[in-house]
Amino acid sequence: MSDVQVILREDVANLGDAGALVRVKPGYARNFLVPQGKAELATEAKVAQLEHQRRVIAEKLSRELDDVRAVADRYRGMVIEVEANAGAEGKLFGSVTAAQIAGLLAQQGLEIDRRKIGLSEPIRSVGDHSVSVRLHRDLQVDVTVRVHGTAAPQEPELRADEPRDADESLRSADGGGDAAASVDEDSEASDSSDESPSDESPSDKSE
Repeated sequence: MSDVQVILREDVANLGDAGALVRVKPGYARNFLVPQGKAELATEAKVAQLEHQRRVIAEKLSRELDDVRAVADRYRGMVIEVEANAGAEGKLFGSVTAAQIAGLLAQQGLEIDRRKIGLSEPIRSVGDHSVSVRLHRDLQVDVTVRVHGTAAPQEPELRADEPRDADESLRSADGGGDAAASVDEDSEASDSSDESPSDESPSDKSE
C-alpha cells in the first residue's frame, strides 16, 4: 500500500515539525499519529487550509517560545550532581542515561521528555559533562552533569591473629581445652606420687 499524506499537528522526532506535510506508512498514521493527535490526514480540503493552519501553528509556537524564554535562564548553566560507583581510574561501573538526567531535571521543576536531552551515548566517567536540553524547537539550553565517583563497598580484611571462621574458632577452643586437660592430668599424677607409701617396713620402725 502506498504512503499517505498527513499534516503534523506537533513536532515529531525524525519526522518533521508541526505544520509540515509529510508522507508516512498507512499503519503508522492510523495506529499512532492520528489517534495520538500528533497529525491528521491530509485531505484536499485540509491541504488547502494548510497555509492557514501553519499561521495558527506559528502563532502558537511563538507564544510557547515566549513562555519558555521566561524560564530558560533558570536552567541555563545549571549543574546537576550525580553519584555513581566508579573504579580507581574514574570509569563508572554503570552509566548515567538520558532518562536519569530527565528525572533529575524533574526534581528541579523542569519536566522534559528524555528524547529532548542531547546525549549521544550514556555517560560512563566521572567529571563534568555538558548536555543540551531542547526546551523548544527554537531554543535549547546547556546544563552540566557533574558525576562524582564513589568507591564500591569492600569486605573488611581479617587480622593475622583473627580466626577466619566459626570452625576455626571452635578448633582453637578445643585445642585450649586439651591443653588444660593435659595440665590437670600431670597435676594428678604428681599428687599420686607424693602420697605413695615409704620404703620403710613396720619392723624397721619398731627398732
